[in-house]
Amino acid sequence: MANDTAFVGWMSRVQQDMEAALAGLLPDPAVAPQRLHEAMRYAVLEGGKRVRPLLVFAAGELVGASAANLARVAAAVELIHAYSLAHDDLPCMDDDVLRRGKPTCHVAYDEATALLVGDALQTLAFDLLATPLAGVDAAAQLAMVKTLAHASGHAGMAGGQAIDLASVGRELSLPELEFMHLLKTGALIRASVLLGALAGQPLSDAETERLDHFAKRIGLAFQVVDDVLDVEVDTATLGKTAGKDAANNKPTYVSLMGLAEAKQFARELRDDAFDALSGFGAGAERLKALADYIVARSF
Repeated sequence: MANDTAFVGWMSRVQQDMEAALAGLLPDPAVAPQRLHEAMRYAVLEGGKRVRPLLVFAAGELVGASAANLARVAAAVELIHAYSLAHDDLPCMDDDVLRRGKPTCHVAYDEATALLVGDALQTLAFDLLATPLAGVDAAAQLAMVKTLAHASGHAGMAGGQAIDLASVGRELSLPELEFMHLLKTGALIRASVLLGALAGQPLSDAETERLDHFAKRIGLAFQVVDDVLDVEVDTATLGKTAGKDAANNKPTYVSLMGLAEAKQFARELRDDAFDALSGFGAGAERLKALADYIVARSF
């Protein structure tokens, strides 16, 4: 499904449209403070597969959301993701020098600038999401702001990163590892799907619950595959330092389950995600294709 020509064409169009949207929404590097604005654009543009925006758009198709609204919502999510990468790569965190095939933000600029880049991208994300969206009522838009805030903070991505840092050198159980990654990686992927769904016609509570289950399963699958890639793929292909998790003695699905079992677990998560979409019909085909794409990145 992920190799279907129509899907690949759609994915390419969304990625190109998002690059243009992000370029237009980020501050002009010619305007003061120039160095900060330049570094913000460096951290966001010309890199990444834009998986989270793709999920926003695919979920938005289920509810008839406009492309203009989805582009703004997807940009907000991607800015949060880019901020997290700029901060995660800092020496006080994961201490990495390569991201998306180029020097990390603090290497290209400096640590203080990279810290401010993350701060500025995070606040810009909420600025974008708080700007009125045509045809979206205030209650739905407030729910979007809350959804992204929850996914980004102590109960989501930031909390997961804190657990990750505290887990270096420790042996985690499978439930502990799953909890960490449901926050660190899964929360923002889950938010991407829910935000896309909030941008159009309202879903029933039961439909929202099924969509949320899909998002949680595929968010976890994303991390499982990342752990596999860290073992199987070289640095040039990966675009970041390969083997770093093992070198830093960090718990991963591969270290806990073994390579073959981790791959099988990713497939099981994808299948469970597919089942959650069974009631949505043809409108969910792109979400299914994205789930396939996420899992098929390495096998």
